[in-house]
Amino acid sequence: MLPSTLTSFLVPLLELWAHKPSASTSQPQRTPLNFELRHLYAVNSDAHVAFSDISRSQLAGLTSNEDTTPYTISRTAPLTTYKPSSFDAFINARRSSWNPSLQSAALNWDEDIVIGPDVESRETLLLLAKMTNNAYLTPGEEGWYDLGDKWPVSYPFGWQPPYADGFRGHVFATPDNSTVVVSIKGTSAGLWGSSPTAKKDKLNDNLLFSCCCARVGWTWTTVCDCYRGSYKCDQECLEEALMDESLFYPIGTNLYNNLTYIYPDANIWVIGHSLGGALASLIGVTFGAPAVTFESPGEKMAGMRLHLPSPPSLQHVTHVFHTADPIAMGACNGILSSCSLGGYAMESRCHMGKTIVYDTVSNLSWPVAIRTHGIVTVIEEVLGVPWLPSVDVGREVPEAVPQDDCVECYSWEFGSFPAKKK
Repeated sequence: MLPSTLTSFLVPLLELWAHKPSASTSQPQRTPLNFELRHLYAVNSDAHVAFSDISRSQLAGLTSNEDTTPYTISRTAPLTTYKPSSFDAFINARRSSWNPSLQSAALNWDEDIVIGPDVESRETLLLLAKMTNNAYLTPGEEGWYDLGDKWPVSYPFGWQPPYADGFRGHVFATPDNSTVVVSIKGTSAGLWGSSPTAKKDKLNDNLLFSCCCARVGWTWTTVCDCYRGSYKCDQECLEEALMDESLFYPIGTNLYNNLTYIYPDANIWVIGHSLGGALASLIGVTFGAPAVTFESPGEKMAGMRLHLPSPPSLQHVTHVFHTADPIAMGACNGILSSCSLGGYAMESRCHMGKTIVYDTVSNLSWPVAIRTHGIVTVIEEVLGVPWLPSVDVGREVPEAVPQDDCVECYSWEFGSFPAKKK
């Protein structure tokens, strides 16, 4: 297990969330935003934070030419968001919900209108997906997308040991600091490999997305001690396991709070792929920040176990995935699945907010396979070309809709099942 000392070194991470357009602003504004790479960040299991600035002179000096064109998102939209009155109030509401012995703490939500990404624009989603891809890489590394012409490279500050085994990503900002995008890295090396973060990625995957501590079969080593036999799982034990301060969710909230301190007047968006997308959504729900995810496993169950207070609307969280991805669809489970063979209990399937689902199985005849889960596949084969089923009805992307009537872990019984005394 990871040590539980990290949070004291991070300042909370997100601002709030939601993006329900009002009647007067239902048409997206086509306002371009130009983003520059500002920070590289990484957090390791020993509570050390690497959060390195990238100066304009470094950007110019590290590029192979003088072109330092920033990433451009050509379409944005006004979003109505609901933010907790303070992060402390949010935490108190979580605690009172988790512990019935505490007095219930009412949480007041402050309504705000912010500029968020226009998720009905294919170009906007494509550029966010490329930013998400780059969270796995250092600038200039093979596979890095140079968005908006030639994007200058930078030194990988914060990615060398001892900071190389934990929470990672990139921070982009507009030149006027009005909008900041946090791109969170997901599980590295597919599901297998020797990435420095692989061990902690797997721990977070198995805690957040399994029904009960990654108890898939009797041969499995669980990631918490909540299994009580015969498909019974102790709910309080599960929730306590997710409260560990060294896990990625509290690290993410602390990072978000760091950014609100550095950029007090900015709109902060949170994006990510796979595990990074689920974390982006949880952070977006926590702070009312616009969040866009790609091929994220269902994070609704984790949000409930974390006792995240729900704002008046979750329209600011958007999940983008396709039907051939068994992880996002909640089909990469069972003892013989690819995920299980790799030691991953990816059993969740329900998403919060809205989902934009590309039916690649019906429309492109893709087989359901874990190899389609990668962000590059999404960029180059899904978002990189016009989606004809949407074009035929006058849209650029499939309609964003909530995931209604979603059920997961139906064979399990959750409740109070105290551990037997030894």
